[in-house]
Amino acid sequence: MRIMLVGATGLVGSNVLARLLADARVEAVIAPTRKPLAAHAKLKNPIVDFARLPVEADWWAVDAAICTLGTTRAKAGSDQAFIEVDHLYPLAVARLVRNHGATRFALNSSVGADAASRFLYTRTKGQVENDIRALGFPSLTIVRPGLIGGERDEFRATERIASALLGTLAPLLPRRWRISPAAVIADALVDVAIAGKPGVHVIEAERLSGD
Repeated sequence: MRIMLVGATGLVGSNVLARLLADARVEAVIAPTRKPLAAHAKLKNPIVDFARLPVEADWWAVDAAICTLGTTRAKAGSDQAFIEVDHLYPLAVARLVRNHGATRFALNSSVGADAASRFLYTRTKGQVENDIRALGFPSLTIVRPGLIGGERDEFRATERIASALLGTLAPLLPRRWRISPAAVIADALVDVAIAGKPGVHVIEAERLSGD
C-alpha cells in the first residue's frame, strides 16, 4: 500500500518514517517536507511549502495518510503561526488525500484536545480533530499522547524539565499523565493506518505510556 506521512522530520514523524520504510506491507511512502530527507528506495519526498500545496500533484493519490505535524506556540512565534501548523496544514493535507481517494487517516493529536477549551493548544487540537472527522474518512484514528518522550533535534527546556519530573513520578501517576514515548506513538499510528479499521477511533494517552 501507499502511505503519505506529513511531519516526517519531527520526533514522532521520524519514528513513523523509519517504521514505514522497514514495513514489507508498505509499497511506497510519500513524505512531503520543506527540506530534503535522506534518500530511500521506497521514499518519494516532494519539497513543498505547506502554505501553498500543489493541489493537483499525482502523489496525493495514496491509500492512507499519517499526520504528525505539530509545533508549540513559543516555537511558532504567534497564535496564528501555531494555528497554521497545527490546524490549517493538517486539514489541508487531509482534504487533498481524501479528494484523491485515500480511505484511511491517522492523526497525532494531544491529550486534552477539546474544541471548546480555553487554552490555545488543546483548543486547536480539538478543532482540527473535528474538521478532519467531517471529511468522512471511512477509517479515521486520532491518537492523543501526553508529553512525548524521546530525543529531539531541537532543545526544548520546558519539555526537558517536565519529562524529567514525569519520569521520576511515573509510578505514582495515572497512566494518562505519564510520558508517551515517541516510539510507542509511532507504532500506534502505523498500525492503525495499515489496518484501516472502519469508523472513527480515539487512542487516549493511557494506552501510550509504554508500560
